[in-house]
Formats: sequence, structure tokens, C-alpha cells
Amino acid sequence: MSSTTDRIVKEVILRSPRERVWKAIADSAQFGRWFGVRFDAPFAPGAHISGIIKPTTVDAEIAAAQAPYEGKKFDITVERIEPQSLFSFRWHPCAVDLDVDYSCEPTTLVEFILNEVEGGTRLTIIESGFDRIPVHRRAKAFESNSYGWEAQAMLIGKYLHDAA
Repeated sequence: MSSTTDRIVKEVILRSPRERVWKAIADSAQFGRWFGVRFDAPFAPGAHISGIIKPTTVDAEIAAAQAPYEGKKFDITVERIEPQSLFSFRWHPCAVDLDVDYSCEPTTLVEFILNEVEGGTRLTIIESGFDRIPVHRRAKAFESNSYGWEAQAMLIGKYLHDAA
């Protein structure tokens, strides 16, 4: 697992077929269950999707860490959907302070890349664009999301195992 100051890269081998992993990522309801958000619409390229933070259903410890943010707004703009291969969106990383208007800030790009491997699917999660985030927020956003993507990689694995 590697990172630089501008991008976070996490990889996980999931012992599930690519089609199953794809559904867990590209279906907004399934994504929300493991990730910890309830969306108001399905994912579609170019769509601005709103939701609210709702703690994950697959891990009690991470759900407890998400609980202080429950009910807070969560927005993404879907970038690309390439079935069973790539799902990407843009968002404002670590945008949890209700007193801050993040809409004027640049977004980062989050990509979920799927590749078949022996015995399952390699999921690569990349978030890039941190060098464009305002300097007073950059380090915290990077650190928070670096930990967050590690946790999310574990959560999707648990979700796929439990849902099988």
C-alpha cells in the first residue's frame, strides 16, 4: 500500500468474483451499507448524488467511529462507470465541519479499479488531488482519508464475506 502527498493507494484481494465486488461498489444501496452512507439515488455517470452518513452495518467498531457524523450530509459527483472495471467519483475530502462551505474548494478523485486474480478480485482504491486542497486542511484530509481507505478496504471484504 503506497501513497505520496497527492494520492492515496490501497489494494486488497477480495475472495469474491469480480461481478459480486462490482455490485458492492456500483450499486449505491450496497455501497452505502458497507461504506456507511445512505444515498438518495442510484449511481450514474455525471450525477451529483446526495446522501447522509449512516454508520456501516458490517463492523461495530468502525460504526462507532462513524456515529458522531451520523446524519451529516454526504455528496459525491459520479465521474465514470465502466462495468466490472472502474467506478470513480469526486468529493470534498474530510468535509465534516458544518460551519465550512466546501463548495469553493477543489475536489479529489476517488477510483475503484477491479482486476480478476486467482481466487478472487484485486480492488485498488486510489484517491488523488490532495495537493490542490487548501493547505490548512490538506494534511488532516490526507491523514484521515489514508486511514479511512484502509478501513473501507477491510469493510468491503467483511461485507462480501457476510453477504455471501
